[in-house]
Amino acid sequence: MSEKTCNTCSTDSCSAKAQRPDEKLGDFLEQQALQKRLCQITHKILVLSGKGGVGKSTVAANLAISLALAGKKVGLLDVDIHGPSIPKLLNLENRRLEVRDEIIMPIELSENLKTMSIGFVLQGKDDAVIWRGPMKMGVIKQFLKDVEWGELDYLIIDLPPGTGDEPLSVCQLIQDADGAIVVTTPQELSLADVRKSINFCRTLKLPVLGVVENMSGFVCPKCGTMTDIFKSGGGETMAREQGVPFLGRIPIDPQIVEACDSGQPYVYHYARTDTAKAFERVIRPILEMHKATQPSENITQKEEKSIEEPKNLTQKEEKSLIIAIPIAEGKLAMHFGHCQEFALIEVDTEKKEILSKKSVPAPAHQPGLLPPWLAKQGANLIIAGGMGSRAQNLFADQKIEVLVGAPAETPENIVKAYLDGVLESGENICDH
Repeated sequence: MSEKTCNTCSTDSCSAKAQRPDEKLGDFLEQQALQKRLCQITHKILVLSGKGGVGKSTVAANLAISLALAGKKVGLLDVDIHGPSIPKLLNLENRRLEVRDEIIMPIELSENLKTMSIGFVLQGKDDAVIWRGPMKMGVIKQFLKDVEWGELDYLIIDLPPGTGDEPLSVCQLIQDADGAIVVTTPQELSLADVRKSINFCRTLKLPVLGVVENMSGFVCPKCGTMTDIFKSGGGETMAREQGVPFLGRIPIDPQIVEACDSGQPYVYHYARTDTAKAFERVIRPILEMHKATQPSENITQKEEKSIEEPKNLTQKEEKSLIIAIPIAEGKLAMHFGHCQEFALIEVDTEKKEILSKKSVPAPAHQPGLLPPWLAKQGANLIIAGGMGSRAQNLFADQKIEVLVGAPAETPENIVKAYLDGVLESGENICDH
C-alpha cells in the first residue's frame, strides 16, 4: 500500500477529506486521524452473534490465525469490553501494552499477527469493567485511531454478543467495513437471536459475509460415531432462509476446549484434525475476497522471459546454500516448531563439502514466525522430520525449500547424506 494523506485522497465520499461546515475542528482532526489509520487496512471484518456462548471469540481468533498462516498481515481486535476472551485464547493474559509518543503498540504474536484487547490494560484478569455506552464508544475509537496497526490485509473484530453499544459503535466508526461473519450453534434458541444479528446488519447496510455453524456435531474420538448434541444443519437452513452465504460447520472437538484453556491456537497445533480443516474451508471465501482486490499484472512475453524461475535446490544448481535443521538434544527434532535450536550449515554442493556451521537458539514458538525468521538467517533449504502442508506453503512464499521425513540423526550426518544423494526420507510425522 502506498502512503497517502487525507488531502490527496481520491475518495470524494470520505468523511475525513474536508471539514464540514457544521463540524468542529477538533472533531474533524480526530476523524482524519481515524481514517488515516483505517486506510492502511484493506479488509475490515466483524465477527458477531446474537447470543453468547456460541464460540464467537474462538471462531474469530482461529479465523485471524488461519489468515496469518496463509501469509496475510492480520490484526485481531477484541471489543468485548465486559468479557474479553482473546488474551486467554492466545495465552497473552500477562502481557501489557506499550505506549510510544501517545501511540499504543499492539501485542504482536508473530510478524503477521497483531492483537488488541481491553484485557491488556486491566490490573487483574477478574476485574470488572463497569462502563456505560459513551465510555465504551471512546475506548473502541481509541483502539482504532491510536493503535499502531500499520498496513494490514485484514482486521478481524471480535464483538460481544447482541446488537448493542459495541457493534453499533464499530459500524459507525468503520463506515467501509467489508461485512460481518455471524456465528451460531444449530439449535433454535441460538438461531432466533442470530436472525436478529442479520437484521441488525441489514438495518446498518453492513453486508453479511456468511454464517458459521459452530458446535455442529460431535465425533466420538474412540468409536467415530457422530452425535448431534445441539442438532445439526440449523445454521445452514437459517442462512438459506435469510438469503445469506453459509460458510461451513465447525464440529465440537474436546481439543478446542483444551487449546482455548491453555492459550494454544487450535488451527496451528491441531492442523490435521477435521475441525481445523473445517476452519480452512470457512476462510476460503475470505481469502478470495482479498485476491479480488489485488490489481492484476499485465506481463508481456518479453517481460515473462526476464523473470528468473526459482531454482530447484534438490538438483544442486546452486554451488552453495545454507541448510537449516531443527535440533533437540544434538539431533534432528521430530517436532519442527518446538525445537531448541537450529543448525545453520553452509555447504558447497559442487564439492559436496560443509563450509561452515553455526547454531542459533530457536525463537519463541509463535504461529507463522519461523518462515520469515529463517529467511533472515539466510536459509535456502530446511531438512525436517515432519512439517504440515500449511507451514510448507509459508516457507515456499519465502523461497525456502523443505525436505521432510528425515531421520533423527546429527545435523552433520544428515547434511552429508543429503550431499551424497543418499538421505533417506520416511513418513512426514509432524502433526502441525
